[in-house]
Amino acid sequence: MLSVLKHCNWKSSRNAKCLVAILRAMSEGPVNDTQKKPEHYDIIIGGGGLVGTTLAVAIAKNKTLADKRILLLEGAPPFKGFDVTKPYSNRVSAINKKTVELFESIGIWERITNARIKHIKQMQVWESNSDALIQFQHDHFAEDVACIVENDLILDAVYTELKNSAPNVKVRNKSQIMEVKLPLGKGQSCPEIKLQSNEKFSCDLVIGADGANSLVRKEMNVDVFSIDYKRMGLVATLEVSEAGDNSVAWQRFIPTGPVALLPLSEKYMSLVWSTTMEHAKFLKDAPHDEFITKLNEAFCKEYQKNDFIVKAINGLNSLMGRSGGNMRQYPPRVHSVLEGSRATFPLGFLHASSYVCSGAALVGDAAHRLHPLAGQGVNLGFSDICLLVETLAEAAYSGAKLGDKHYLMKYEQKGLAKNVPILIGVHGLHTLYSTTLSPVVLLRSLGLQLTHNIPQIKNIFMKRAMGYN
Repeated sequence: MLSVLKHCNWKSSRNAKCLVAILRAMSEGPVNDTQKKPEHYDIIIGGGGLVGTTLAVAIAKNKTLADKRILLLEGAPPFKGFDVTKPYSNRVSAINKKTVELFESIGIWERITNARIKHIKQMQVWESNSDALIQFQHDHFAEDVACIVENDLILDAVYTELKNSAPNVKVRNKSQIMEVKLPLGKGQSCPEIKLQSNEKFSCDLVIGADGANSLVRKEMNVDVFSIDYKRMGLVATLEVSEAGDNSVAWQRFIPTGPVALLPLSEKYMSLVWSTTMEHAKFLKDAPHDEFITKLNEAFCKEYQKNDFIVKAINGLNSLMGRSGGNMRQYPPRVHSVLEGSRATFPLGFLHASSYVCSGAALVGDAAHRLHPLAGQGVNLGFSDICLLVETLAEAAYSGAKLGDKHYLMKYEQKGLAKNVPILIGVHGLHTLYSTTLSPVVLLRSLGLQLTHNIPQIKNIFMKRAMGYN
């Protein structure tokens, strides 16, 4: 535009034409601005939930990756923080031992434990259509089976750590990703991200931590195997009548699906009830007293049993030297539900055929989603973080690009080896416990009881649940 002004003869009769040229140059200015080279980062993480924020901290805390510029994009407004004086949230996670080790390594576990968590020393799972049960605990309760932590408390800890100890991470809230372009044989040198604000960024590696409907995964063009279970999960925060040392988690398989109680404190528990869509809607909207009655009934009601199956279980117990039968315990009685804490969410299964491509990688629900009956969903996401950071550090140490598919494949191979057995196992449990057919009930009851009676088999399941191979 300055060049136009310079050559205009203001004393001539062509002033009008000059003015038109000036206005045209001004109107073209914004177009030229958009042609600027996008701001570049080493890593862009799409999604600022539990897995995305924890991943950002883990990368920043890794000595080999500490000099990398990281951009964390989250579509929601800034996180408001966690208030320990407020009632318990209905969004909680059962954190296993391996996840605890991750939290310790990035410096957030102490902050979490100084707020409020609940250590689970024992878990009881039992079948309503037979007398089969299994109890998980370490000898003399030496170690936790799991820890129950509110999701907002984990987010508070990781965002605080980002603010205090991760100067190389830039967090952008209200930044909805509109478009992802990956260098998939398009002559493009690196991934590019476009926001709804029309801002553009480039990077060496884009990581999709953006959930089951991942935009990053869609751009990767990988096959996805998914199943809609046509069922819903209901969560709520409950108050129990018998206060005390409540360190047992309870799960019962009833005809409509599994129902679980997870302790939060001496008198509060978290509910996760998986059931049909119609039943979930009824439970969510039911009057308070009717809901409490149905919930207590789910754990205490005696359902009709098949005599042959009962005899088979008793025969197995006798054969294994457990003629006294199963020492079943019952959870504390629920007497109220916190107002506004009842909520529902859809249940399903999802697994991406590949977790990586040149310039991109997937973590958490963007790569895999499973039924909550085993409490492994978020733990698999945190396991992804450990494997991916280890792989990226190896690539950086070797002088390779962070988006180098050769190195990213190592993350995928380790992730598949760890995740697929758990995904198949949990999906299989869901399938087994979605029917009341007698042959299936017999099969699953004998399997449950056999696992309980043989310590070596039970220990394998416990190690898997705790995050160890």
